[in-house]
Amino acid sequence: MRPSQPRRHGAVAIVVSLLALSAGQAVAAQPAAAAPPPAAATVATAQDQAARAIARSLSDSDWRARIQHAALTADEVPVTALANRSDKGLKSALAAADHQIAAAKGLDAGIGSLLRLRLGDRAMRGALSAGKEPWVAPATTDDNAATIVAYDSRGRAHTLNARHVPARPVYVVDIDGSKALAVGLSVLNRQLRHYGLTSAAAAPAPKAEATSRQQAQAAAGGFWTTRISAVELSDDEEPWIKGDAEIYTLVTGFGQDGTVRVDPVDMPYLDNDGTVYRPSQILVNWSNYKYNLADAVMMEDDGSTNYRDLAKAIATALLTITDQGTYVPLVNAILDAIPNDWWTDDPDYVDSWYTLASSDNGTRYGARGNGWMTVEPYFVQQF
Repeated sequence: MRPSQPRRHGAVAIVVSLLALSAGQAVAAQPAAAAPPPAAATVATAQDQAARAIARSLSDSDWRARIQHAALTADEVPVTALANRSDKGLKSALAAADHQIAAAKGLDAGIGSLLRLRLGDRAMRGALSAGKEPWVAPATTDDNAATIVAYDSRGRAHTLNARHVPARPVYVVDIDGSKALAVGLSVLNRQLRHYGLTSAAAAPAPKAEATSRQQAQAAAGGFWTTRISAVELSDDEEPWIKGDAEIYTLVTGFGQDGTVRVDPVDMPYLDNDGTVYRPSQILVNWSNYKYNLADAVMMEDDGSTNYRDLAKAIATALLTITDQGTYVPLVNAILDAIPNDWWTDDPDYVDSWYTLASSDNGTRYGARGNGWMTVEPYFVQQF
């Protein structure tokens, strides 16, 4: 849901790679980064097939009334579960679409149904309540779409303006982004651990070698963090058919053992641009990091991210970087790790924050100018 941005092959990433090569240190061999499967296309096709099946099912007046009631009383309708009590053909079609979506996103088969149905805009509620026949459209992941396609109960396709809400009610077939992101970040964490990018805390140093910070934390019985007290993303104009944003941040730096680590942070409250949120959310746990600096790359999943492929791409790039005894920014390395064909809304690069310091206390603007965060040091006390 963010404006597209060309990929930047920054000089920092090149310098980092050269430093890593010159260090002559052995790094765990990683397989060459293969082109990711066409997750976006697979998800789009599955949603389109589900939209067609739902549209045709609306020829049944009783079923149409049930869908209408559900859409008017809830923001999102778990349409696959609702279809379990309808005809077997629709149930089978939606189950197949759910399976395709989960596989395309690299999610475990046991995630359950991800398909959701919602009314395209609140302005459509009056027409739907008045009995106007609804059409059904698959959600789009294209911020720049000028038109969208919707289907009627006879299976006919209709072209609608993506920038102007139509007078006719339209059901949008989308996925449960919050559920997909939560499970996806779990998969991402698991894969990052597999590739060695979530380093374990270093063993306690002998008292004579322990840093003043380690000694202070041990004495105090807790650890320092950076906490977000306020955050806002820039406003932009998007198609009415798109739903809320699903935002997460990749926090990266050098772990206590000197290897690069990546910590995904879910931000489920960041639904809309132009809104100031005050989450009091911990962004960085400094006890996990060797230095007092870390980077943050904010991303958005518009529905088609394959988290296994994302972890592999990040690992392939970051495992070539070694600790040279001083902090090196890692934002560019992460951005360059994402294959070129993923930079069409999937996943969106929102913004990045270079060299967040453990002492930062105030507002930090993103390098891209698409957002800001007010952060503060926050000590987590042990019981």
